[in-house]
Amino acid sequence: MKRLIAMVLICLLLAPVLPALSENVEDSLIVGICSTRTTEIRPLNPQERDIVSIYGMVYESLVTVDDNGLPQPLLAETWVETGNGKTWTFTLRENITFSDGTPLSASDVVATCKHLLAMANGEDPNLRGFYQTIRFLVSDISAPDARTVVVKAAKRSYFGILYALTFPIVPAALVDSPNPPGTGPYVVDTFEVGSYLWLKENPNWWQTRPQVKEIMVTLFPSNKELITAYEYGRVDTAFTRSVAASQYKSGINSLSIPYETRQMETLLMNHEEFPLGNVNIRKAIRAAIDTKLIATNVYMGMTVDAFTPISSSSWLYYDQENQFQYNLELAAQLLAEDGWSDTDADGVLDKVVDAGKKNFYLRLYVYEDPENDVRFETANLIADMLEALKIKVTITTMTYEQELEKLKAGSFDLALASFQMDVTPDAGFMLMKGNDANYCRYVSSAMTSLFDTLRTNQNREDYAYTMQAIQQQFASDVPFLCLFYRAGAILTRKMYTTVRDIREFELLRGIEAFGR
Repeated sequence: MKRLIAMVLICLLLAPVLPALSENVEDSLIVGICSTRTTEIRPLNPQERDIVSIYGMVYESLVTVDDNGLPQPLLAETWVETGNGKTWTFTLRENITFSDGTPLSASDVVATCKHLLAMANGEDPNLRGFYQTIRFLVSDISAPDARTVVVKAAKRSYFGILYALTFPIVPAALVDSPNPPGTGPYVVDTFEVGSYLWLKENPNWWQTRPQVKEIMVTLFPSNKELITAYEYGRVDTAFTRSVAASQYKSGINSLSIPYETRQMETLLMNHEEFPLGNVNIRKAIRAAIDTKLIATNVYMGMTVDAFTPISSSSWLYYDQENQFQYNLELAAQLLAEDGWSDTDADGVLDKVVDAGKKNFYLRLYVYEDPENDVRFETANLIADMLEALKIKVTITTMTYEQELEKLKAGSFDLALASFQMDVTPDAGFMLMKGNDANYCRYVSSAMTSLFDTLRTNQNREDYAYTMQAIQQQFASDVPFLCLFYRAGAILTRKMYTTVRDIREFELLRGIEAFGR
């Protein structure tokens, strides 16, 4: 069988260019992804971004997130919270089995979660894994009986804990084994490292069997080779975050479906460096930077608006776009009101400070990123925008490790940096005083109080209300600039889903229900 699969794959790779037809998927799909580091099927410790979407077809979780971004039951049938949100009790659905026929038990959920917690609480931060933020939300988990799971919340005893319970469930005895069975619609039939991964339908799945019976996932070492394979009809579908995908538009022969990633691009501002501690200076910089121009000209439109850490596509988004408009006149006015002018006509703003003249110079650091080679272009565009106000910007390119050192030491003025945001909507890690990722040295008792409140909200209404207040505080204080979230593209000749919101890490979501 493996030899036959390999021959099929070779034929696909050597196939001539075929005419593309935009049509609904039938009983199979060939997907292309970039993958160079996955050597074993490890759903609890994925090594690459797009492989998580593949695992999502094999493994299921207690809780899922719907099209509106809200937690919904999956393997759990119901849940209740008690003790002011400190205890969450889940009841599993009946008659669910893993793909090998073994019944799902609460002990499997407990063992899986404890394995993730042990990994997340390890000393080496590089080995804490994809689900490492679970350590901030879950302190303990137990199984009083075969269908009941009791979760004890950590410090964050709030609605956000439900998002942390979206990790894949595997059998208790196989939490540290490669290719464990799952409860999802597909099983991994064959995996050839660096070549392909073949999924077949799971005959023991607890829902209606899918129309698509098999998914061939072809692995490519680079985006260039992936996109070439798509162009030559060697794969039906390609997942990519390359800005080169912007050239593909939906038409009669092909579809380009955008999806939002969790990668937020930011311009950090060090509040401890003069004059960035002044909120009006930060507002002037905000008004001087045209994020839409950067998104269009540099990222080729492959972005999603984000004026605060909450994306404009989120159910929690609070519209304050008028406060974030590009406005060079407002920027110049704010600078003038703070006493900045070009007194010596040298093209750089200056101001008398402590009986001495200060010129408006800023250092902008940017790190090299093989997956984001447009960041340096972004830095140059930002420098040009600020120099239009007579703010002199010096750009320094460095490695990721070097910039991280500068951020931790507070030795910077401006820095372009991206953050991989968690599935739980909570940016307190970068906005609360003393937190590790608060590189801007932003201090606000009001903001800290809001996050303290957020982490006591046990229902979605209160959670949304507090998140609105957090966004308003962010607009008022300008801790840093959110440029936008990155977007990716699904290039496909076969439509395989009808879900409204395709998200990073869930790029095959909906294929299991297509055609019903």
